[in-house]
Amino acid sequence: QVQLVESGGGLVQPGGSLKLSCVVSRSIFTIVTMAWYRQAPGKQRELVATITSSGSPTFADSVKGRFTISRDNAKNTVYLQMNTLKPEDTAVYHCNRYPSPFGTWGQGTQVTVSS
Repeated sequence: QVQLVESGGGLVQPGGSLKLSCVVSRSIFTIVTMAWYRQAPGKQRELVATITSSGSPTFADSVKGRFTISRDNAKNTVYLQMNTLKPEDTAVYHCNRYPSPFGTWGQGTQVTVSS
């Protein structure tokens, strides 16, 4: 069973930056499209960004120009660099396969943007 371990979240002021990391336990990582998702309190989980196995990214309109997604296939790790953070970016961030998530989710990492 695949395991996903997210890290890098925290409390940051508006305009600040954070870099999230997600390590995936299986080598299948290298051939699948990965994504970052987020879920704010009382809201549905939403797709933030995707990255193909060859590194082509896509972004939700709400984060375009502020977030960057990357991956290191040698380390089974996907990253999310978040710049110019806004209070509305506050959420628990998860990584998973896209478009069909693995049958399990990690614990996620909390990002809180507040002054």
